[in-house]
Amino acid sequence: MRSIHDPRYQDLIKKLIELRESKHVTQVELARLLNKPQSYVSKVEILERRLDVIELMDWLQILKVELTSFLSNQT
Repeated sequence: MRSIHDPRYQDLIKKLIELRESKHVTQVELARLLNKPQSYVSKVEILERRLDVIELMDWLQILKVELTSFLSNQT
C-alpha cells in the first residue's frame, strides 16, 4: 500500500484541509505563503503528493498551529 493511501495519512490531510478552511485561507493564499505554486497545495490535498514532516511543520506555522497541538487532535 502506498503511504498516501494509508487511512491515517488520509485523516491527517483531511484535518489539514479543515484547519486551512477554518482559518479562511485559500489554497492560493497558502501556496503564496509557502512560496509554492497553488498546484502543490492542491496535489497534497487530493493525495497526489505526500507531505514530509518539515513541510507539515511549514503548513502549520503559516496556519498558526503548534505541531503538538495539531497531532494531539488526531484520533
